[in-house]
Amino acid sequence: MSGVLADWVIERDVKIVPFAEHRSRPGVISYGVTSYGYDVRVDRHFKVFTNAHCSIVDPKNFDSKSFVDIEGDHCLIPPNSFALAETVEYLEIPRDVIAVCVGKSTYARCGIIVNVTPLEPEWRGRVTIEISNTTPLPAKIYSGEGIAQILFFRATDLCKVSYADKKGKYQDQPGLTLPFVQPST
Repeated sequence: MSGVLADWVIERDVKIVPFAEHRSRPGVISYGVTSYGYDVRVDRHFKVFTNAHCSIVDPKNFDSKSFVDIEGDHCLIPPNSFALAETVEYLEIPRDVIAVCVGKSTYARCGIIVNVTPLEPEWRGRVTIEISNTTPLPAKIYSGEGIAQILFFRATDLCKVSYADKKGKYQDQPGLTLPFVQPST
């Protein structure tokens, strides 16, 4: 995919609200249009893992008491811990595009890892971001600044079954969404 095609995909096909052009923002971790994608910002609401209630992390029976809610201009993630956040931006992915969310190198160079997450064709919503602090020190994450890059890949054909067709469980998520497994019928 050329940079020109990436710009075309973002500007004409992918819906991003609010949309930010790429420009220099001294003193801020970058966000907005990139060469082959878009750098999203992290919003002000975080859920930081805690062991205060001795919960077990179980994706089939997730205990919301495993997290402490934090809202503010920044979030401190404890050493060797984890937080969830969401993007400022709302995205709508077209049926012939798949997107991949990856961490930004500025944070990665500090030992902060953003989990790689696919955004399937016809997925829409604000992305729930998984942030791991792999260091033995507290890590500071800045609200309203870049946290991850979304890379866009156009397919040569439309997919046979999109995320919307499957009625994906994270479609139109109403904000920062905890993991869940749909009950069997």
